[in-house]
Amino acid sequence: MASLQEVARRAKVSIATVSRVLNKSDKVVPETRAVVEQALLDLGYRPSRVARRLRMNSGRAHLVGLIIPDIQNPFYAEIARGVEDVAYANEYALILCNSDENLDKERFYLDVMRDESVDGLVLPPFDDSDPAVIELVKTGLPVVCVDRSLAKVQTDLVEVDNHRGAFAAVNHLIEKGHRSIGLIEGRSEVSTSRERRRGYLDALATYGITVRKELMRSGDFKQESGRVLANELFDLRKPPTALFVCNNLMTVGALAALHHRGLRVPQDVAVVGFDDLPWAEALDPPPTVVRQPAYEVGRQAMELLLRRIMEPARPAVTVRLLPELVIRRST
Repeated sequence: MASLQEVARRAKVSIATVSRVLNKSDKVVPETRAVVEQALLDLGYRPSRVARRLRMNSGRAHLVGLIIPDIQNPFYAEIARGVEDVAYANEYALILCNSDENLDKERFYLDVMRDESVDGLVLPPFDDSDPAVIELVKTGLPVVCVDRSLAKVQTDLVEVDNHRGAFAAVNHLIEKGHRSIGLIEGRSEVSTSRERRRGYLDALATYGITVRKELMRSGDFKQESGRVLANELFDLRKPPTALFVCNNLMTVGALAALHHRGLRVPQDVAVVGFDDLPWAEALDPPPTVVRQPAYEVGRQAMELLLRRIMEPARPAVTVRLLPELVIRRST
């Protein structure tokens, strides 16, 4: 690969001028910039990102980080697509990490982001008091939270109106005649879980339906917990006639449990899930879901991060997007 010295000789400029062109400095006149860029192209020069960061005393690496809790979850895959599309369009490279809903793993990847000198970070925090993310925010690194919020510090946030989505889901089940509705939610220390539970409870209260605490179960957002908790609910002496399951993977687990028990959906039990699935129409029956605009969450999060990088002192912004109840044959 060509060196900086070779590029400088080809363009008949100094090495410092080549560096300024590579770092997009405005101190190079357009004519000289064009000559250097042509030399770079002719020689096939590719700058070392590591060397570039080592040379930087200030400025940006044009590198951002994204940490998602579960790479197998289509919801987070769509968020990642939205983030990456905007990053790429603005000439930012993206480091993508999967924390697997594991706090130690998240901390490890946060250290990686620091070591890589990322310009900013997009992530759903592990919970609303996530100490590692809060510490990072306090250092001044631009951070945008998606899906989940932090309680003790202000950051830019892009989320979906979880209360509204959950209320619509449970309201739909009640309008179908159900009064005994089970809840399978995610980890209770996560803001999205609390908002979806609140929507569930408010819908019951609107219709004067007594809350049965034994019908409420907390999982970990993963498929196996949906299966286990659905079995617990249908082992009750008075099981529910309907289920509201608070994420897509737990919904798949719950549907598998119902299938193995020989329960028909929706004849024996109706099911509404939160989050859509790309293969939903292939399931039998296709599930009714609260669909989140996941790609738009990622897209707007990355746009907010770019604004935060450019304007570090601006007030924090919360963007709340609307979900959509998609009625299919599971209800």
